[in-house]
Amino acid sequence: MEQLVNPDIDILKPLSATDDPADYFVTDDAEMLVPEVELDFSPGEALPASKDLKRRIWPDRSTQTLYSSWSTLIPTLIEAQLKYSAQTHGKPLEKISKVISACGTLQCTSKRTSLLCLFLDRFESIEALSCQCSSLPQVLIHHGLFLTAPSQPRMAVSLELLSFYRALFERSCDAINALTCALKTYYSHRGFRLTDSKGNKIREPFRRGLGYVVQWYDILQIKVERQIEDLLNQCRDQVTWFEEASHEDNSDATSTSSPSCNTAISRDGDPPTSHQSHDPSDTAPFPLVLHRGRCSSVLVQHCPACFGGIFHRRLTEEGADMHVATDGNFHHQHWRSAGDCPRFYEPTYFLPKGFVDEVGRQIDAQRKRSPKACTPLVPDEAIDLCEGAYDAADGKKQKAAMDSFDDMGVMALICRHDIPLFFANIDSPGEQQKYSIALLEHLFSLLPPQATVTLLYDYEILPEDVTSRLRFATTAMHAYGHEWACQLAYNPRMCVGLGLSDGEATERLWSRFVRLIGIERSSSATAIGREMRMDLGDWIKRRLRRGIKDQGAVVQETLAQCEIPIEELRSQWHHQQKSQLSIRAHAPARLKKELDTVLSLQADLDTSHRALQAAKSILGNESASDDTVQALESLARGHDRLIDKVETLYGSLNIHDKFPELQGIDLEFVRILLTARDLKMNIRKRAIASFFEWDKLDWVVGGAQQALGTKLHQQTRKAIAKWQPALMTAIRKFNSYCEQLESRYDVSSGIPLPSPLPTKLADLHADPTLMEDVWITPSVGEVPRWLEDHEVRDGIRALLKHDRCQEEQLRLRTEADNLCRFFGEELAALQLAVRRSESDHFTAILQQHHSNFLRTQSRWTNPLASSAQFAAQVDTARRIVLSISGDSPHTAIASIHPTMLESPDLEGDDDPTFIEDVSHVDSDQAILADLLEGDTGPLDHDDVNDTNFGNIADVNILQWDASENLRIDDYIPACKSNTVVPATLTARVRPPCDGFPHQIFELKDVDILRSPTAYLNDVCINGCAALLYSELKAPNVSCAILSTHDIPRIRYNAPDDVIWRQCSWTHYWEKDIWVLPIHRPSCVGHWVFCAIYLPSKELHLFDSLGDQKPWKHDVKDVMKLISRLILLARKHQHHLSVDLQGWVAHQLNIQPLQTNNHDCGIWVLAAIIAILRGQHVTGVREADIGDLRYYLSILVLSLPSDIQ
Repeated sequence: MEQLVNPDIDILKPLSATDDPADYFVTDDAEMLVPEVELDFSPGEALPASKDLKRRIWPDRSTQTLYSSWSTLIPTLIEAQLKYSAQTHGKPLEKISKVISACGTLQCTSKRTSLLCLFLDRFESIEALSCQCSSLPQVLIHHGLFLTAPSQPRMAVSLELLSFYRALFERSCDAINALTCALKTYYSHRGFRLTDSKGNKIREPFRRGLGYVVQWYDILQIKVERQIEDLLNQCRDQVTWFEEASHEDNSDATSTSSPSCNTAISRDGDPPTSHQSHDPSDTAPFPLVLHRGRCSSVLVQHCPACFGGIFHRRLTEEGADMHVATDGNFHHQHWRSAGDCPRFYEPTYFLPKGFVDEVGRQIDAQRKRSPKACTPLVPDEAIDLCEGAYDAADGKKQKAAMDSFDDMGVMALICRHDIPLFFANIDSPGEQQKYSIALLEHLFSLLPPQATVTLLYDYEILPEDVTSRLRFATTAMHAYGHEWACQLAYNPRMCVGLGLSDGEATERLWSRFVRLIGIERSSSATAIGREMRMDLGDWIKRRLRRGIKDQGAVVQETLAQCEIPIEELRSQWHHQQKSQLSIRAHAPARLKKELDTVLSLQADLDTSHRALQAAKSILGNESASDDTVQALESLARGHDRLIDKVETLYGSLNIHDKFPELQGIDLEFVRILLTARDLKMNIRKRAIASFFEWDKLDWVVGGAQQALGTKLHQQTRKAIAKWQPALMTAIRKFNSYCEQLESRYDVSSGIPLPSPLPTKLADLHADPTLMEDVWITPSVGEVPRWLEDHEVRDGIRALLKHDRCQEEQLRLRTEADNLCRFFGEELAALQLAVRRSESDHFTAILQQHHSNFLRTQSRWTNPLASSAQFAAQVDTARRIVLSISGDSPHTAIASIHPTMLESPDLEGDDDPTFIEDVSHVDSDQAILADLLEGDTGPLDHDDVNDTNFGNIADVNILQWDASENLRIDDYIPACKSNTVVPATLTARVRPPCDGFPHQIFELKDVDILRSPTAYLNDVCINGCAALLYSELKAPNVSCAILSTHDIPRIRYNAPDDVIWRQCSWTHYWEKDIWVLPIHRPSCVGHWVFCAIYLPSKELHLFDSLGDQKPWKHDVKDVMKLISRLILLARKHQHHLSVDLQGWVAHQLNIQPLQTNNHDCGIWVLAAIIAILRGQHVTGVREADIGDLRYYLSILVLSLPSDIQ
């Protein structure tokens, strides 16, 4: 669209000798209206001889002559078109007679012309009489026909048919060939057939003529609209000047306000002249005026809700005055071989190529300068990881075939209401920065100097006068492709002042433009923009209901459930931002690369170790020769030396020097921790790619987007199937690292443990921990609540959403006021234009505009701008018009009333504004649809263990204190009198007994039990529980002692075979009670206990500290464990008649029993003793805990020593 967007270049391009000039215009709209092309030479230069572009560059003389004839004819038809519209508006059409004329005197010498005329229901031949006072084109327009050629036409088309096609094109973007074929078929069905002189059927009788008429009738309509817009702009300026003068009189301002003074700053439609290399008037279809504190009329007409107010420089830290977003689309392309055509339209949306290229040159010059000193919000390590997140942002990577296309796509700038503001053609690889920055500079040239903007994009190369009023944020969807540190600073859901603006309006705009691909037409973009402007009232209503009301209710419920003060949540959020944005939270990239090298070497050593062990098992038998044994021993010694060298190499990385906080922490723990961190980054990138693919498939299945078609649907499924196994493998590997970290965890290190990730894609999408990095440094002091407490984390997310909802409500109120103010000012301008054109041929169409605009108040009325406010604007507009025009107050404005027909309500009484969208179909439902169709493809191999069993159960947690219904056990076991404590302690071993496997108590475990202040580990809990089972279990008690490792296996999504192997020996399916000790990792760690009563479907919860909130998350894990164990038992043919509904959880104590931070493990064992003895809750007092600890240590010491 070089001519469409850059009118100062008059390019004449010769056609080849074999080209028919007429065909150039009539083949279809795709060739008539082609996007702009990139020329590698100046207009005055010759084409390079060495560069052979297979395209038609210049129209020949006959083509230019035809274009000039049409251009000369169109202005002479404007008045006739306006008169015809006024005469037929709201009236049924009259049938045209066989002979038509428009002569006013009936005395002129006439010329008779026979034409074939196409109507909606027929075609027929008509005689047209032209004369000196009415030319043939004017006669045809007078009777509702439009000719197909500027001179000597042989065909004419009904204006009503053309108007219908024009409206249809704005909706469906059908090409002209579709119209010609449809008319031919329709006429044939009705018995109208066109033949030649020999009686033969004509193959394509209408295509060429309709191509001309559709093109030039559209231009005629645009000429009319432009003249009306010019008149309205003059009236708008007068209304604004009048209002400014009124305000200045009231405030005694010193600045003048008359139209002849400098209150208004006249600007053209281009960006500032300092950035232009061409005539500033290139792109201005009409002069633009900036009034003090107001945006340009162009922006106001695009979106009055955003730009219709008076701006007073709202701080960018508070959200800025307006929100815009920019994004590129590489599906709107232009074939290089299609060539260009003469200029048909003056662009109102597209920026000139010259201006965009000039911005690009300025960016290149800016990059050569030394960077400015600045304090980044995000550490450079995180920025480096984000740098290659998106292919589109790579200015050197081609997103389209440049050999085939000279325009690869379109860059759009939109407001937060999804309304397009401006476009720029992309004619270079990728979304280079010049396109977005050119759009921004043009936007700021149309804003008052004090207006501030928030841009949801990622660029920072702009002039100082722009950056001082500009704030950056990422779009909501693209934010997930960035590191967590970047999201903390730029995610719109975490930025103060952005409300519910998400920056995804460009994606919604592209979905509306999808039918424009292949048929670019400016009138469609204009129609879409006008339609979206009319929808602003409904948009505000939807945002109030679905955004603020619905989301706000969920947020309030979450905040009420967490029961944490807002001030505390806000303080925790500030601490989280400060901690996770610190440089220490990110490992240097060089360290990561070195660590990868060492880890790869370690993996090779592990492989060689397994091979060596296999060789030993095969060759190292009793019959092996001495040489074989010596060789194996030599290989083993060499392997040990290699391991020592790898450890030395690992130590040479100086991890402790780079991270002195890790000094003294187990190296293997640090290795696993850093490996888990890198693996999670990889998982995050893979998961986001899967999310995007699923979203595309979900949109189609849910009907929210166009059908993909079989081929693209299969490609999408194959992409998902290709990524899913690797993603699931990586998640399981990460979860195994989490399990290893917990098993090696030293609570004194203070390093927060990472949380496992769900292995279901839907759960992973909703898991907020996916975006958070693994913590690799110890927490100073106590572990912060935002990192440890799930309630705090949920509360912070709810608080952020609560803040955004409040900001959104304030912004919606401002936008509703802007919309109401714009309604009054635009209505005044329309009324003033009607009064000033009463003797003009524009009167009728302006009266139509006035009547139609009056009816918009019913659509724009919303809870924040009532009908009374709009009615007041109507009165204000009337007073302004009377003051400016000086007419009598009793002078009424004539208006044209459309024909109204009352019909019964076919839709019922539902308010269409608040009808919810069609139910969204998620990825699980998409898979289900394929299963029903019998086509599952590679996705049949999804892990069946990934079912979210915890969502099946309905658990009610009841706060319940001690009562007579609980059997309390105050038994304290006594030590055997003959037990002798040896002077030298050694490890103890308990052989298999009572169904338990053998138990090993290492020396450190024995020391823990003997120490009065030591914190019990998992070996002490599991081993002592087994000993207590053998010592104290009552005969009538049927219980299974589960392991402390069972809940972590559920949290880390362990496979079924692992869970079955670790639990089946308990024969839990035969027992009525399951005893489950649970460990809560924290700064010091904490043990709690759950007794599962299967017959009554009850959970008895015991916590020596009496905490209640942590049980909310623990119970979910317990129910997942119950569900998995029930399914596994049934899978292995063990009957277990327990369902998962109606479970109730009782908290056995709500008062703390423990006052120190080390006896929680002993309290758990005391609770287990009560269960084993057939009671419900322990009655042990804190003073007795020391005796119980001593009893347990003696019980262990009575075991035989480890012979090894």
